[in-house]
Amino acid sequence: MVKKRVLCSSALLMLMLMSNLYSKPQPEMADPFRKALDHSMKANVAETIAAKKEADPYGHLSFAETEIPLKEVTVQKKLDKYLSRFAYLKKPTHHIHKKADQLLPRIAKILKSYGVPEDFKYIAVVESSLNPKTTSHKGAGGYWQFMPATARLYGLKVNGSVDERLDLIKSTHAAAKYLKSLHDEFGDWTLAAAAYNVGGGSLRASLRRQKKDNYYDLKLNSETAAYVYKIISMKAVLETT
Repeated sequence: MVKKRVLCSSALLMLMLMSNLYSKPQPEMADPFRKALDHSMKANVAETIAAKKEADPYGHLSFAETEIPLKEVTVQKKLDKYLSRFAYLKKPTHHIHKKADQLLPRIAKILKSYGVPEDFKYIAVVESSLNPKTTSHKGAGGYWQFMPATARLYGLKVNGSVDERLDLIKSTHAAAKYLKSLHDEFGDWTLAAAAYNVGGGSLRASLRRQKKDNYYDLKLNSETAAYVYKIISMKAVLETT
């Protein structure tokens, strides 16, 4: 009887040991302390990212390798306005993305050959939505919306039978030459962009009259006052989608 009890006890002890062995966590599974630590670290990282987004909602936006004065309330408001306006372009399925993927690298390569910052490729998007058949009531046309006289000045043929403003490569070479000449005149790429829209003479007059040398401080006509913001917003939308 005692012998049977000893055998039963031994069997029970063995079962308990086996049960205990297989109930232990596997080596690859983290222990409770490690899990809690990982959770805490992930939570801290998430909080840090959220705080950064709240403190710096515009990320590292710049134009032509120049900082944008985002601390100024008026600049923030204008940028918010056009970022919201171009929100419809955020869907990667939008037709503009296909055109941008196909044409912008070719435009950027030509601009670079003239020393023009890559960000200026977005002018073609703002001006024509990369549709060469776009025209304005003033007579501007093509990818870069050149006026006929300006197009001819920079080497493009525009007449009754030929309009090279519609040629991506030729018109981009002309635009690069024009932009470079504007930068040589104003010594600032942001002002060069504004001058592309309003004309060098008009911008010179505004700078002289207002005694300013910064685009963001100038009071310009509504179209030119919005122009650089549109370019920056287009860049932000197309580069983050």
